[in-house]
Amino acid sequence: MADLTTNLAPLTLKNPIMPASGTFGYGDDLPDFVDISEFGGMVTKSLTGTPREGNAPPRIVETSSGMLNSIGLANIGVEKFIEEKLPVVRNKGTILIVNIAGSKMSEYCRVMELLEAESGVDGYEINVSCPNVKEGGMEFGVSEKHMKMLIRELRDITDKPIITKLSPNVTSIQAMAEAAVEAGTDILSLINTLVGARIDIEKQRPVLSTIFGGLSGPAIKPVAVAQVFKVYEAVDVPIIGIGGIANAGDVLEYLMAGASAVEIGTMNYRDPGLGPKLLPEIASWLDEQGFESISEIIGIAHE
Repeated sequence: MADLTTNLAPLTLKNPIMPASGTFGYGDDLPDFVDISEFGGMVTKSLTGTPREGNAPPRIVETSSGMLNSIGLANIGVEKFIEEKLPVVRNKGTILIVNIAGSKMSEYCRVMELLEAESGVDGYEINVSCPNVKEGGMEFGVSEKHMKMLIRELRDITDKPIITKLSPNVTSIQAMAEAAVEAGTDILSLINTLVGARIDIEKQRPVLSTIFGGLSGPAIKPVAVAQVFKVYEAVDVPIIGIGGIANAGDVLEYLMAGASAVEIGTMNYRDPGLGPKLLPEIASWLDEQGFESISEIIGIAHE
């Protein structure tokens, strides 16, 4: 059987599939559906310096081939995560990546500093691109200057891999990727959600309480694949592809576009165990095509 091992800078994943941040809780929520050790890596829900209730409902609505969410980074806060969740999810036979968010640079730094004092965290995914927070995150995600400032501050705190999660809601995602790498990013993940909205035609008002939310799901996959393709040609760091993955063919598309791994998001709500279920099909396809390892197809569409 083909080797599904893949490398993300210094991290070695036993397979290329991870759950996307915000779609799988903190890794301890769904033990009856899937063992997180089956994933190549586990990416937690975004953590902030203090607990957040998030935006007022309604904050999720279905769309054609996807969904809009305006959760607003609701989370238990870094201290409670360290106390209650980290002891449960570390050392579970998979790479543990903690997603960090914040409204200010100092908040990002505080979260990372607290996590650095603990064992079991293998890397950090930095959410600079969430489109449903009124202050902070989105500013870092659309400004090369502010992104560099943030990543440089975080780089001074840790020697662990930093993954910067890029926004598609920019003029040039290549320029943002280059800025992130220049500042010290080891790995890039893309894309975060696209800004979208829905109107209730009976009420004649926006459906979401915040009007705008983040569009995810199969509808955005062609956009995300294009962005991965562009970024692969712009920088020389590993890429994690995110957006609309629903089957093994979708995973293979991202790998061929240049991703070394992927994160499955919206489809986890339909089937939390989807990711591991795709692995045998991916391995079979590689065998049938004569590939001995998954690394052989990473970026092959560029040749």
